Amino acid sequence: MSDQEQADIRLEFARLKQEHADFDSAINAMIATGCDPLQIQRMKKKKLAVKDKLSKLEDRIIPDIIA
Repeated sequence: MSDQEQADIRLEFARLKQEHADFDSAINAMIATGCDPLQIQRMKKKKLAVKDKLSKLEDRIIPDIIA
């Protein structure tokens, strides 16, 4: 993998990490204000999807080491 590709992946990783944190803050605010449980559940699903993307990107950054 070239340095440019790795830099692009790291940039996307940082963006997704921030998005994940934003979802977390939004969910906490929704819970605190007593928002509709269905909306909270949808936000949690979106947050989980972002976490899955983060995991995939992390796997690309740090390759598996065969022992």
